[in-house]
Amino acid sequence: MAGSTGAASGAGRANRAAEKTERAERSAASWASSDGSRASMRANRSRDTGPELALRRAVHSRGMRYRVAARPIKELRRTADLVFTRAKVAVFLDGCFWHGCPEHHTVAVRNGAYWAAKVERNRTRDLDTNQRLTEAGWAVVRVWEHEDPVEAAARVEAAVSAARRKGPDRSPKATD
Repeated sequence: MAGSTGAASGAGRANRAAEKTERAERSAASWASSDGSRASMRANRSRDTGPELALRRAVHSRGMRYRVAARPIKELRRTADLVFTRAKVAVFLDGCFWHGCPEHHTVAVRNGAYWAAKVERNRTRDLDTNQRLTEAGWAVVRVWEHEDPVEAAARVEAAVSAARRKGPDRSPKATD
């Protein structure tokens, strides 16, 4: 029995060494300029961020229910942070760095040209998303991450209330 424990420990060390080598190889093949920047980029979440959770709590406390991280239009590969399907309201919570906030956007020190182009593509995509959703009959609410969640929730509630008062699209339907 004592011999099997030693063998298991040896196998465990070998597995840990193999995992460490694999991590080093992945890191070496990474696009990141350093291990620190790679770790920082991996820590950026696409959903359930602090500002998003605060906004969701504020909206929920107003008695409003919504879908999280859903596509308002299934055919369109754009995901809104909060979606009110019956009212047709899509809420996007935009990060100051990623979407170029006019108040808080900072210019990247490293790879500045890459990040400037990335932010510009994000802004262009945001405008395109707004246009497509509006054309499809959706109301779009954009919230910056630095905004007070209670005030933003009031804007969301107003948009949902207005959409509900407007009612379903009553445009004439094509008949054959």
